[in-house]
Formats: sequence, structure tokens, C-alpha cells
Amino acid sequence: MKNTEVFASVWDAISDTPEEAANLRVRAELMHKIAEIVKGKKWTQVEAARRCDVTQPRINDLLRGRISRFSLDALVNMASALGLRLSVESADEQRPDAAGKAPARKEPRKASNREKVATRTFVAGR
Repeated sequence: MKNTEVFASVWDAISDTPEEAANLRVRAELMHKIAEIVKGKKWTQVEAARRCDVTQPRINDLLRGRISRFSLDALVNMASALGLRLSVESADEQRPDAAGKAPARKEPRKASNREKVATRTFVAGR
């Protein structure tokens, strides 16, 4: 019998750390929202690039889902250039252990700056 790992999301499956998975999740959400706007407005890649203040090849990368080519900062800048208002929402995720059981609740501890950044979720809206 094969050992099968189960992951909460594709990002957890391809990431080495929960922080990296959270970063990928947020970048993917922003990329999707920006691409949705570009396609909805029926802009050419050149027009979208002009409006996002980037080059046309950057828009091409975005529309093709090349997430590794975009930092969170770059995506926030592009979203802002399109007039999107971004807000931050944080959620306390409880990750199951190897046996699939949720970890026992511990006394809350102060999260590090790195953890705070990794658990942010951006919600794009007008």
C-alpha cells in the first residue's frame, strides 16, 4: 500500500512551509482578480500594461498564471493602479497533525512579524 499525503490546499502540497503556502495563496488570489478585471474590460495586453504601469510581457505572465514571476508587492502595486482597494484579513488556522487530528489549543502567544505577514489574506474590491 502506498503512503498518501493529504493537504489542505494545492499551495500546502507544493510549499515547503506554511508561510510559503500562505504567500502563494495570496499572490494567486491577487493574480486572479487582476486577470479577471483585464479580461472583463476586454483590454489588450498593451492597454492592461499601460493601466497597471508594467510592460506587456508582465501582463502576459500574469494572464498565463506564472505566479513565480510576481512578488506580493508587485501585485499590490498593479491592483492599486487599477483602482482596487485592498484590505487585510487574518485567520487563525489550525493545521491537523500527521494523524489528521487538530492540534490541542495552547495558550495564545505573540506571533512573530514573519507569521503575521504569512497569514494575511488580501480581499480585492472596488
